[in-house]
Amino acid sequence: MATSEASTAGDRQQITVVGAGIVGTACALQLQREGHQVTLLDQAGIGEGCSFGNAGCLSVASVVPMALPGMLKQVPKWLADPMGPLTVRWPYLPRALPWLLQWVLAGNEAQARATAQPLASLFSATFPGYRDLLDAAQYDSLIRQSGHLYVWRTLARSSGDVLAQAIRDATGVRSQALSAGEARELEPALAADIQSGLLLPDNGFTVNPERLVKTLATNFAAAGGTFLRRKVLDVEFGRSDYGGPTRLHTDCGTLPVSKLVLCAGAWSMRLGAKLTGIRIPLDTERGYHATLRAPSVQPSRPIMDCERKFIATPMEGGLRIAGTVEIGGLDASPDYRRARILMQQGQQLFPGLSFTDDSQWMGHRPSLPDSLPVIDRSERYRNVFFAFGHGHLGMTGAPGTARLIADLVSERRPFIDARAYGLQRFR
Repeated sequence: MATSEASTAGDRQQITVVGAGIVGTACALQLQREGHQVTLLDQAGIGEGCSFGNAGCLSVASVVPMALPGMLKQVPKWLADPMGPLTVRWPYLPRALPWLLQWVLAGNEAQARATAQPLASLFSATFPGYRDLLDAAQYDSLIRQSGHLYVWRTLARSSGDVLAQAIRDATGVRSQALSAGEARELEPALAADIQSGLLLPDNGFTVNPERLVKTLATNFAAAGGTFLRRKVLDVEFGRSDYGGPTRLHTDCGTLPVSKLVLCAGAWSMRLGAKLTGIRIPLDTERGYHATLRAPSVQPSRPIMDCERKFIATPMEGGLRIAGTVEIGGLDASPDYRRARILMQQGQQLFPGLSFTDDSQWMGHRPSLPDSLPVIDRSERYRNVFFAFGHGHLGMTGAPGTARLIADLVSERRPFIDARAYGLQRFR
């Protein structure tokens, strides 16, 4: 296995990473491999949150932010459609409104174009990073570099689609426009009403997101790291070299802290509010999946239905159909009608699709309005680091985030320009 530049004995640091999803586990492994002593905490377990049930996509071509010009006009149509890609839990709307307003403000062309290069830079480490974090057999077992196929039921493109393609082109993302016939040559099971497609050949996917995270955790333990299943309840501040937190209060006692990396996904601000001194507009886009076991159709790559905003990914456990955005916060119970709608839409995308059984799931995407994660060192407490807010792209952004956090902790020059992911943009 490849390793990054190791720390010397004098540089060895005690580091606590909170959050054992794909981002936190990758960060913990990277730091442990570099010679630090790392403790990884999570309230649920390794890879049991959003990383468990996502679409598994490694979307290095996803340099286009979620908020684009003209999207606001589509929101009423989406909300009125029971099978639409967006729904709101209306009791939560007052709390979500500040995030939604910032999302609307971010939906301009200048912002969209400015976001693309930082995303591309972060994703430049995706496949090389997984090759470093996994051994060769693990990589070959878990990762497929097969490309993604986007499909439409029309030849026309919305203004958002046109801008998205212009941004991909300007950022150097490879793509190939396809006719209906060419799309069906790649994926013969596609519905007859598919009229056009776009192949993104540099994308890929993992055949099992949960197993990917747990494999990284196995490598972390083998390198000497420690995992503790703990729910962090509060942070205690005291005298330290950095003036920051010295202890974490958990549901199983108190743990000392030297350096702290917060990677708790959508839950990050419950602790992060005390650590930043800045109001960060982090909220959750609740997403659903239906995984169809023993499907009669298994595409060779992830397929994105660009009008209905879901993606179908072939996985070792079946065909996973994932998507939708539900604005409803962290605490509301799941509405599995959303998963059943995805199942119906999957059968419309692949006519004749049958399966023996299915499972349904809901997870919390940690999302920021500008579609860029926070990857930064606290200005307030110099022993605190942040890595959260990856939205729909945590699996893609995890290896680059791990490298960047390791650079920040070791106080060396970051491997990419880190300013765009900084907290200062929320001042």
